[in-house]
Amino acid sequence: MLQGSKVWALWMTEPLQTLSARPRAATAGFVEKTPLERYVPPEKPSLVGLSRAQLVAALGTIGVPAAQGKMRAQQIWHWLYVRGATRFDEMTSVSKELRTVLDQHFTLARPEVVAEQVSVDGTRKWLLRLPGEHAGERPHEVECVYIPEAGRGTLCVSSQVGCTLTCSFCHTGTQRLVRNLTPGEIVGQIMIARDRLADWVGARGEKGDGDRLVSNIVMMGMGEPLYNFEAVRDALLIVADGEGIAISKRRITLSTSGVVPNMARAGAEIGCMLAVSLHAVRDDLRNELVPLNRKYPISELLDACRAYPGASNARRITFEYVMLKGVNDSLADAKALVRLLKGIPAKINLIPFNPWPGTAYECSDWAQIEKFSEIIFNAGYASPVRTPRGRDILAACGQLKSATEKLSARERLALRAMAMTD
Repeated sequence: MLQGSKVWALWMTEPLQTLSARPRAATAGFVEKTPLERYVPPEKPSLVGLSRAQLVAALGTIGVPAAQGKMRAQQIWHWLYVRGATRFDEMTSVSKELRTVLDQHFTLARPEVVAEQVSVDGTRKWLLRLPGEHAGERPHEVECVYIPEAGRGTLCVSSQVGCTLTCSFCHTGTQRLVRNLTPGEIVGQIMIARDRLADWVGARGEKGDGDRLVSNIVMMGMGEPLYNFEAVRDALLIVADGEGIAISKRRITLSTSGVVPNMARAGAEIGCMLAVSLHAVRDDLRNELVPLNRKYPISELLDACRAYPGASNARRITFEYVMLKGVNDSLADAKALVRLLKGIPAKINLIPFNPWPGTAYECSDWAQIEKFSEIIFNAGYASPVRTPRGRDILAACGQLKSATEKLSARERLALRAMAMTD
């Protein structure tokens, strides 16, 4: 009989090393970072992140009869994703004998929480530790951020340690790409947030779904989700499962810088909401801000948006546009943006640039942002200006950078000074 960790290695290792986007010829001036390491499963793996079929197969490796596999898997699924169990002995509807065997072969571990920071505005950021490829080497670290608002709570989730891309205005883009996250490490971020916020059924008494603290998920943390497509897809399908974590696909948003070949797959295979990091209306400028544009220019990106499965006025694509002073914030840019998005069911999310030490960019003046927004609004598009959250703890959009590449004390003081003057 195969041990659980060996089966896990067969399931998990190879798919996470493949890139779903079909290779293209090398594009001048654009370099996609390649992962420096790969995920190596532990001898005693966690069941977090397994699909139902994989969970049934895992139970088969420890002697659960095939006739009982689906039923036992459903019991574990409920305890894991509805009740938030962290130990097998909590699963009182599972026989004591099976709980003992499960504990011998598997865990229910999430990523390790190394640090928690709470902003003055209530935003929370968790630094999470993940295993490295080689024993004894420095572990990997990623960040996820919880943003509480009136009527909802949004969790910003990471998909990579570092990022494949090198967007010039994004702090994460300055980091190396260490490796892709596994489905379990992605789902684990949601579970950690629910653990920390006591947001599981039972922990929050008899409250209904409308009282959930984590109600929305955005794949807008560290990494480019569509360069880790299979893991992100598998994780989000678990998150959206109605008999588990049960966050509606309409409350899950995947943000991409424009990995065109995987955009249609995201709509067809995940079915979540889509956000596109646009940030410029001309190829020459977007080539600088989002170098991926040299591979998939604006025209190809917008064609993929028009063809996105399920896009409609009820399921609009969000176009993210960071406001950079003197770079992309002219009123001519606003008018060009309106023309560019004609015919696409869209809303435009204007993001005041969040500063970080060493950046050459500045945030647009507030008066200029308002004028820009007014042009878009008058053209019939929703154009909310995203309120910066968590700047004082480096948790705002574009500021995430894991502690594997720590800021110096001077850099942190500089960033906090910038935050306090806004």
